[in-house]
Amino acid sequence: MQPGGVKFASLQQHPESRQPARLLDRVRSVLRSKHYSPRTEEAYVGWIRRFVRFHGLRHPEAMGEPEVNRFLSHLATAEAVAASTQSQALAALLFLYRDVLRRPLSGLEGVVRAKRPLRLPIVLSRGEVREVVSRLEGTPRLVATLLYGTGMRLLECLRLRVQDIDFGLNQILIRDGKGAKDRRTMLPAALEGPLARQLEAARAIHDADAAAGVGVSLPGALARKYPNAPLEWAWFYVFPAPARGTGADGAPFRHHVHESTIQRAMKEAVRASGIAKPASCHTLRHSFATHLLGDGYDIRTIQELLGHSDVATTMIYTHVLNNSGGRGVRSPLDAL
Repeated sequence: MQPGGVKFASLQQHPESRQPARLLDRVRSVLRSKHYSPRTEEAYVGWIRRFVRFHGLRHPEAMGEPEVNRFLSHLATAEAVAASTQSQALAALLFLYRDVLRRPLSGLEGVVRAKRPLRLPIVLSRGEVREVVSRLEGTPRLVATLLYGTGMRLLECLRLRVQDIDFGLNQILIRDGKGAKDRRTMLPAALEGPLARQLEAARAIHDADAAAGVGVSLPGALARKYPNAPLEWAWFYVFPAPARGTGADGAPFRHHVHESTIQRAMKEAVRASGIAKPASCHTLRHSFATHLLGDGYDIRTIQELLGHSDVATTMIYTHVLNNSGGRGVRSPLDAL
């Protein structure tokens, strides 16, 4: 293996192929040209690597629908992966053949599909949210209250820039969320003070970095398009990392707080509260949606706040309302 892309030196090349053996380098290049996220790139490259190894290092150009069918069916039957995992593997291979090898796949109807069970999300009660948040301090506490107060995903929150917080309109702009979509959500009145103090602390870090010529990381090619943007206050992170990092070119830069920092604090707070639920940062987003629904807000409004493309995704929260089973039914036991 080589950093930056695995070289399949022993790939069995298709006899008519003139393509180089560095398949994964080509995959990464196309993914980046289409502005896929780093996490999607990592996942797709991993699945393509597994697909090639499953078929004895044969080059994908020498394979097609039968081999893809066999690999996906193996995931469902022999490895018993979740339906979402199999779907991700399929998406990676469709991308490989459609966008890299220019041979779109067809005839995948025979794939054995993994079962997709209906899983209800873990939701905390209002009291449990209070218990967990009370055991957090500093940045993890503010992030957790933002997740519960706005319905943001963890990374959406940590990637917030100063310009995304609008105190005048009481709203937060979430840029490049899931599906590469922007959306707006409310700025909870209870968080105006804590957020203002957080920005004051971030400003001190920004001023020191700017004086040293250290900027923040920017998505895509923005740094090339706007060379001064990494040093501007508007582009600074609301939750900057405590230490500077080093880019691929060796230059120092400032990133946002790593998500593992918040996840560890959340896990410890749940454990300390004694709540017997496998709650995580994402549980706060589920709780936000469920509590809004319980307060009588319509499903379409909640869908927009969460950034769901399909209202069917948001409908799952109707099943977890803690209101006599969510159907207004009173147990006969309570009448005894």
